[in-house]
Amino acid sequence: MKLPDYVGPMAFGLKMGVIVPGMNIIETIYAPLSVCHKDGLLESGDVVCVTESIVARAQNNYVTVDHIAREIQSKMRLKDDSRVAVVFPIASRNRFSMIMKAVARSVPRGEVLVQMSFPDDEVGNQVIDEGFVEQLGKDLITFDDLEGSSFKHPVTGVDYINLYREVIEEEGAKANLVLCNDPLQVLSYKPDAVIAADIHTRFETKEAIKAKYGNCITLDELCSEGESYSEWGLLGSNMSSGERLKLAPREGQQVVNQLQGKLKDQLGIDVQVMIYGDGAYLDPSSGIYELADPRAAFAVTDGLNCYREGFKYKFLADQCFHEGKKSAEEIEAFLADESRKGLPEDCMDKEGTTPRRMEDVLASLADLVSGSADAGTPVVIVKGFFG
Repeated sequence: MKLPDYVGPMAFGLKMGVIVPGMNIIETIYAPLSVCHKDGLLESGDVVCVTESIVARAQNNYVTVDHIAREIQSKMRLKDDSRVAVVFPIASRNRFSMIMKAVARSVPRGEVLVQMSFPDDEVGNQVIDEGFVEQLGKDLITFDDLEGSSFKHPVTGVDYINLYREVIEEEGAKANLVLCNDPLQVLSYKPDAVIAADIHTRFETKEAIKAKYGNCITLDELCSEGESYSEWGLLGSNMSSGERLKLAPREGQQVVNQLQGKLKDQLGIDVQVMIYGDGAYLDPSSGIYELADPRAAFAVTDGLNCYREGFKYKFLADQCFHEGKKSAEEIEAFLADESRKGLPEDCMDKEGTTPRRMEDVLASLADLVSGSADAGTPVVIVKGFFG
């Protein structure tokens, strides 16, 4: 479908039905896309966005809590009665409670020390009330300081401090939880091993700890090899049924390249393809940064390795009118001519147009269209984004 000149970029979702382990994900996605092409809804220049969950599910990319516990114990050389520290986990049932269960199961007669950042985790989930923090006036908050208090997340209603304590104790391990924003604080408890559990700041956290203490790994170093694995390890994993976690898709680059190639070979169209996860969206109401995945897109074809930028239409329209171009037709002709020019990065005509990575913008758009609650449209087609 050739968009008329009066229509700008648009995106719509495709209903795919249920995807189950063992399906050929390329063929499964190609089938409805070929129908879209036949109906004039898919053409060269479009972007096909595939949510990570259906790729991972088709790959049967699941691991059990037992598997993770064994790997933690083996990689970190832990005994049943060891003390393992978990630094800066996010506050999330879906994203982290099962990982915490696995950590505790790796030391069933030992201790799990959890050090959370405060007052929020790294993606904006409230851990503790800011007013309570101001009252205490401390940089290190311990279990004793929290005695008799409960801090429920304003959106989910979950007290994550107590949730993680309960998860650990259910596995037989001793739970010790502190709140502190200095990653090195954890070393004062003399752990046998440290897991830097943050997402976007994991390299800085690990580097700071490794400078003082050797036995430290990040979440992407767990479940990064074997029969079920992801290049992202446990980053981007989600709670599944039973005691299983769904990992992020593996070999995503191969998937997007193969789908792009099949659409070119079979339908003769040049499209870009991405596998997207959480959109890079900061909720202005809750203050939560939705990006709990390591990045907004797990894999993209080469044409999306760029920045979205351009000049500011409203700025130039005002400038044209101020300079004497009084008719809308005259201003529109000028803007059309400007849009064809290659302008330098520091050009004033680009004032206000912050360059953003194309994959981040498109992944965020696709995630909003498909919906975190799963609207049953795990494939999103974006049209008109490249002019």
